[in-house]
Amino acid sequence: MKSLVFCLTVNILFLGITQSFSQTPTRVILKHATLIDGTGGPSKQNMDILIENGLISAIDKEIKANGVREVDMKGKTVMPSLICAHAHVGTLKGNAASAEYYTRENILRQLKKYQDYGVGSVLAMGTDRPLIFNGFRDSTVAGLLPGARLFSAGYGFNVPDPKPGSWMNLLLRPATPEDVPVLMEQLAAVKPDVVKMWVDDHGGAQKMKPEIYNAIIREAHRRNIRVAAHLFYMEDARTLVEAGLDIIAHSIRDKEVDADLLSKMKQKDVIYIPTLSLDEYQFVYAGNVDWINDVFFKASLEPGVYEMITEKGYAEKIRNSPDYERNLAAHKIGMLNLKKIFDAGITVALGTDSGAFPIRTQGFTEHLEMELMVQAGLTPIQAISVSTQNAAKALKVDRDYGTLEKGKKADLIILGSNPEKDIKNTRSIEAVWKDGIEVSKGPLAK
Repeated sequence: MKSLVFCLTVNILFLGITQSFSQTPTRVILKHATLIDGTGGPSKQNMDILIENGLISAIDKEIKANGVREVDMKGKTVMPSLICAHAHVGTLKGNAASAEYYTRENILRQLKKYQDYGVGSVLAMGTDRPLIFNGFRDSTVAGLLPGARLFSAGYGFNVPDPKPGSWMNLLLRPATPEDVPVLMEQLAAVKPDVVKMWVDDHGGAQKMKPEIYNAIIREAHRRNIRVAAHLFYMEDARTLVEAGLDIIAHSIRDKEVDADLLSKMKQKDVIYIPTLSLDEYQFVYAGNVDWINDVFFKASLEPGVYEMITEKGYAEKIRNSPDYERNLAAHKIGMLNLKKIFDAGITVALGTDSGAFPIRTQGFTEHLEMELMVQAGLTPIQAISVSTQNAAKALKVDRDYGTLEKGKKADLIILGSNPEKDIKNTRSIEAVWKDGIEVSKGPLAK
């Protein structure tokens, strides 16, 4: 037993654990809280939440227990931590994205930032590197490292490119369907949570051929791994869904979805991740942005980004871009399609593509995404459920995360204001808890 304790201690020190072992999980009751549990139902008033050993063991109007620390939540709202099912971690630093930034220190810094913004888990969509597959990723998922839990799509599939950017140079690029099985075997070795593939033409580049993405889906499913696709066009979405695609990882933005596609998506239980904020970021800095000087936004930015986006020539550059009108139209269609897809009963999950580029800031963007969902026609409670319960389903971790219910992990956010009427109140973060322990006072804490 002594040797086991010694080994665990050494492993903890080696991993640089500073969070979960800095406090011992205790029994605690959050008293008199307004509870939004993430299931899609209305808030519940004056609720007690009993937390034991990192789990929620009871939720009721009045809980009495001996030897339990009580924390008064009167006037506070408690909701589940957010889950982002489409993000990128580690390659961004300052005004650039590069493989050289993919370090343990940078990854942990960004996971801590997500956590400060109430994002408890993120799925990195296909741009990860070998560093995290030596136990690092598994340690974050187990809560043994500080910050959000990191899930991964490993190395994504893309079209052949002789000169990819450094942060995308590990992507798998089959030239023929026959190339796919060997590449899939390489990817399967790192145990990705999903397989990511870039299918669309990015506004005029090369598209992935149907025979290639069919082979990717086939080989992934042979290994019981789901597939997510980066796409833009409705017809691509249709053929991909027919081929067995599991997750649409961006909005359909060229046309309004039709009844046939809605039916197929519903029948095949496809998950839809709209990334509305990605499209807004493409044009929003061309005009007056109501949150550009909001401290909640500014605290999320990498160094130098605020100066970049407020420089007087930046807005003009965006307005004069040949893609400006296309981006405006795409965002409008994406908003319409989100509402149609949600109303059709298809599972919509939070994802933002935050962390891919400097303007897609980590943490704030997840809250902006919920605001855009509400602008698209969802209620605040629906947007929260999409961002907690549904996102947990997208990651297949809904047994433990995504809702505040008996038996689940006590990963939660404490808010100073109730977002049930105003979704922007998700930004009133006063504390973030992970595994039943307070780990952050929010991004604006001094």
